[in-house]
Amino acid sequence: MLHYFTHRSNGQPLERYLSEVRKRFRQWIFETAAAEYDQRWLDYQFEIGRRHHRTGKNQTDGVDAVEHIPLRYLTTLIFPIVATLRPFLASRAHTENEVQKMHEAWTKSVLLQVTLWCYPYVKLGDF
Repeated sequence: MLHYFTHRSNGQPLERYLSEVRKRFRQWIFETAAAEYDQRWLDYQFEIGRRHHRTGKNQTDGVDAVEHIPLRYLTTLIFPIVATLRPFLASRAHTENEVQKMHEAWTKSVLLQVTLWCYPYVKLGDF
């Protein structure tokens, strides 16, 4: 994944870019957990997709990184985002049933969001 956060001409990591992306990722985790599926949330999901696609990649941070993240990497991101949460949930003072329900809700939300992120990758009329 680091490749997509490197300078296009020399392949060196763009540390400021990485730092900003990590902050946004942390915020995304909190917003996913909050589950406020309003218009602002929906608009931001489409923006996240645009920021991964060549139509919007690098614009937010004004960097000259690799210009496009292929669709296959958005969809394969689902597994690590979903799988790594369950042990975290289980390590808290929750029953197995509560952990299962929270994990299922998280999984559904991630699947919905990644589907929305795919919008810029799909031909007009095919989404």
